[in-house]
Amino acid sequence: MANPDYDVKTIVLKKNMDDADAASMIEQKKTDPFKSLLSRPKKEEVHIHSQKLYYECILMVSGKYTADYFRKAIHTISVDSNVHEVVLGDGTFPVRSKSKLEKAFVGKRGKNKVDVKLEEHVFVEDEDELIFDHHGREIKSPFKINSKTVENYPKRLLQKNEPNVKRPELTYDAAIEKLKSHLKKPMETDVRGLQDDFVLRGITEVYVPIFEARLVGPKKKVGIIRIDSVRKKIL
Repeated sequence: MANPDYDVKTIVLKKNMDDADAASMIEQKKTDPFKSLLSRPKKEEVHIHSQKLYYECILMVSGKYTADYFRKAIHTISVDSNVHEVVLGDGTFPVRSKSKLEKAFVGKRGKNKVDVKLEEHVFVEDEDELIFDHHGREIKSPFKINSKTVENYPKRLLQKNEPNVKRPELTYDAAIEKLKSHLKKPMETDVRGLQDDFVLRGITEVYVPIFEARLVGPKKKVGIIRIDSVRKKIL
């Protein structure tokens, strides 16, 4: 997904199994897609029609959101029982009237409460990363990404296997908007002087090598087995 507006990093994870390993695992599990609560076909009833290696994209976006604004707030302070009001700047704040229940519990010597209306100057700074699978669903990545787990020439490898490369279905813009919404928490309604900013830290396409087998079972029903070749795990 080339886009001149973004500097996108490309990573391809290394396989930890080869075609023969995948074929052996598929052979062992080939009846699974056709089983039901009451029955399972025999292995000889299931035919492996094809086995291919795909490179499936996981899209990662990271960024930072900052905001600076004023909001109205009420802070409650405790004062002695003989205090009737508090003067703060140009404002005068009376003590809160006590309910009959409060008077019964604390008596005349109990502390008085004063609700002080004021403004708070708020600074927000939040950064995070969101990860989306090939179909655009938000996920937690199960992969370790370091020099030992990635291919040295990712773009060359993808170009060589282009027909079997599954690019992200979610656009960069859509992924960034989801990250913005995630970082920009719902704000109070009564604010003023809002100054906020979002900075995109990075976009990374991580391609996972996935073996996919197409199976034909009884009554020519079709089944699929997918294997994550990094974790050697059936998906």
